[in-house]
Amino acid sequence: MTETLPDRLSVDPRSPYHDAALLQRGVGIRFNGAEKTNVEEYCVSEGWIRVAVGKTLDRKGNPLTLKLKGKVEPYLRDDTAG
Repeated sequence: MTETLPDRLSVDPRSPYHDAALLQRGVGIRFNGAEKTNVEEYCVSEGWIRVAVGKTLDRKGNPLTLKLKGKVEPYLRDDTAG
């Protein structure tokens, strides 16, 4: 199964880059070779991820995020093998 993931994806339902069906299947992110589990949004072509900063919220109630630049490798998680 060779499925291509989008260049940009967000977990925020208000974002135009949100894809609920794809997120339901499970998307993993490797950033600079390390597995990241707190990614809010990524962009492969621009080489960045947004990660949640603890449990801190901004004034609108959204998670406070930090933009990190580097090599982004999204992949589909294979949780069905079990």
